[in-house]
Amino acid sequence: MSATITPETTVASESSTAPTYPLVTDTTPLAASSAASNGSEPFPSGPVTINEHSRAFSITSFVLGIASVVSGWTFFAPITGLVFGILALRRGTQDRALALWGVWLNAVMLALWVLAGIVAVAVFGFGALALVFAA
Repeated sequence: MSATITPETTVASESSTAPTYPLVTDTTPLAASSAASNGSEPFPSGPVTINEHSRAFSITSFVLGIASVVSGWTFFAPITGLVFGILALRRGTQDRALALWGVWLNAVMLALWVLAGIVAVAVFGFGALALVFAA
């Protein structure tokens, strides 16, 4: 059923005529466009919502956490992953579990790197101190 809208001219006042349109009562849904129905539109149109960004942040945090554990990356990757995880949690992501895993993995790796740095400074510091007093 298709509705055709044609202007009907009525006299609103003595000096002007304005076309008026009849009320359309046909509320059947429109058919999907050919671009959307055949999948040729690669990305959804419209603005990206905050939840989509926070989902990407939680996935990025989790991936950086896993990569930090597996490859033993320096403290730059865990700091970045920790920031992304906290941003995802603050924005109310739907993937809260991924964000939490990312935060915890990155926090543990960052803590291990900080602990390793403290141990290295202590060992080399005490070794240098022992060399000074041995002479």
